[in-house]
Amino acid sequence: MSETKMDENEDSSIAATMGFSGFGKKARTFDLEAMFEQTRRTAVERSKQTLEAREKEEQLSNKSPVIKGAPSSSGQKKTKASGSSGSEDSSDDELIGPPLPPNVTGDHGDELIGPPLPPGYKDSDDEDDEEHEDDDNPVKDIPDSHEITLQHGTKTVSALGLDPSGARLVTGGYDYDVRFWDFAGMDASLQAFRSLQPCECHQIKSLQYSNTGDVILVVAGNSQAKVLDRDGFPVMECVKGDQYIVDMANTKGHTAMLNGGCWHPKIKEEFMTCSNDGTVRTWDVSNEKKHKGIFKPRSVQGKPVIPTCCTYSRDGKFIAAGCQDGSIQIWDRNMSVHTKFHCRQAHTPGTDTSCVTFSYGGNVLATRGGDDTLKTWDIRKFKNPLNVASGLENFFPMTDCCFSPDDKLLITGTSVKRGIGDGKLLFFDVVTFQKIYEIQVTEASVVRCLWHPKLNQIMVGTGNGLAKVYYDPNRSQRGAKLCVVKTQRKERQAETLTQDYIITPHALPMFREPRQRSTRKQLEKDRLDPVKSHKPEPPVAGPGRGGRVGTHGGTLSSFIVKNIALDKTDDSNAREAILRHAKDAEQNPYWVAPAYSKTQPNTVFAEVDSDEEEPDNEPEWKKRKI
Repeated sequence: MSETKMDENEDSSIAATMGFSGFGKKARTFDLEAMFEQTRRTAVERSKQTLEAREKEEQLSNKSPVIKGAPSSSGQKKTKASGSSGSEDSSDDELIGPPLPPNVTGDHGDELIGPPLPPGYKDSDDEDDEEHEDDDNPVKDIPDSHEITLQHGTKTVSALGLDPSGARLVTGGYDYDVRFWDFAGMDASLQAFRSLQPCECHQIKSLQYSNTGDVILVVAGNSQAKVLDRDGFPVMECVKGDQYIVDMANTKGHTAMLNGGCWHPKIKEEFMTCSNDGTVRTWDVSNEKKHKGIFKPRSVQGKPVIPTCCTYSRDGKFIAAGCQDGSIQIWDRNMSVHTKFHCRQAHTPGTDTSCVTFSYGGNVLATRGGDDTLKTWDIRKFKNPLNVASGLENFFPMTDCCFSPDDKLLITGTSVKRGIGDGKLLFFDVVTFQKIYEIQVTEASVVRCLWHPKLNQIMVGTGNGLAKVYYDPNRSQRGAKLCVVKTQRKERQAETLTQDYIITPHALPMFREPRQRSTRKQLEKDRLDPVKSHKPEPPVAGPGRGGRVGTHGGTLSSFIVKNIALDKTDDSNAREAILRHAKDAEQNPYWVAPAYSKTQPNTVFAEVDSDEEEPDNEPEWKKRKI
């Protein structure tokens, strides 16, 4: 007993110190499997009870609809009764939060949890419906809320090219120039970082980056296409063919002016060109000595026709060309003899089809004709066009059209005469072919258009030397958004004062120039130097001042020439010109008389009487006495 009491005293002291008791008791054991099984049975029973209660409520609501959650006495009594009975069926039916407004009705699935909704609230289903309506409207996807203008020159911008990443834009025109624009490197001044003339005095017809973006295809008005790298340096130039050979298949290259060209969408080394020599040729970048393949369009009579435009299909299996006789001919890339598909009367004969392009799906072909029409074709049913839009004026042989990235829209530009109206960019629905939108670009023709799928921006080339970029800050990515936010750089005019540093590593130390440590510090020193920072004096207007001759020149020769030009005396009679100075020489002998004053003898004349008047026929020298 004493030991038991001692243990109890120790437990009480520990409990008082630690704040809790229960020392020395055995730990309670739990059977987890039995607990899980009991929980499962309880959940099954509750789910059954809940289903039965919902079925009863549905039956009652069908007979007499009752506003659920209304503050009625019967509902409160029912809730209390169910709560007192201990049944858990009513736990799902009880209203959580304040009561619903009286105008809210519905089934059990429509019950609202929480406070009442505001009057302007729209259900998520309604919002989804509105979003679907917006998605069905393709005009919402056109990025035209903002624009920037790039000044290429004063003549027509006839070519546009944008690399696959959308970082660089290249433009070419009738002024023979090719300009490079870097969106990430430009500021708000929007200046090109490079300009060159790769084909000398030939107009640029087409520019396109390869599918990898490392090289550019340049097609100009000559017979030799060029390939440049990203910075404009030449990579290769196609060979020129022999123009005296009749069969164009036996020549190594084109013999007449080029009309267009493009890269293969899958093979990065292959590209294609078409020419006035009546051929479409494929080339390999690694082999510039000869073409890779040749395709020869033919008319109905079997005569050669000139292809005015060409393109690859999206998968690269087909080659399409629009010809001068109005036909569109499509070949299998691996079979160059016979056409795979052709339509002889696609456009009016004698007009230049300016563009042929495939949709992103690959089955629809769009053509822009010189007969002021825009047509779409299904290459599987190539006899008749799917849709036709007419009245679209076209004055240029490179006016193109392109599909939107989702293939819902087809865009093209219209041509106008100078000073008459504005050039427009038109958007057509591909299915209905109705004009759903238009953009008035500028007071000149719209020649080139390009919708980049990655940037979601539209590039347009016009007839007055402008290249415009349309974008939407919310829908577009990078591109023009990068350069419009940069401030214009300030020009550093003091850089002209710096002198070139000549590196002479093997010179003696006494002749070696000190190395320039900092350009900025050197500029500051040169600014303080009165000689280096002396401003050139402006040209003197008028007679001259400060020892400087006027505008007639600063040399003695120019001064003498000026005075000679002002002397207008007539020196035609030499004797009179000499005797004119005789009186001055006699009164003020300066030039001749002083020189001979010591050696010249004095003149002594003979005395002659006045009475003897003899004829004075003797010469003067006989009269002198020595």
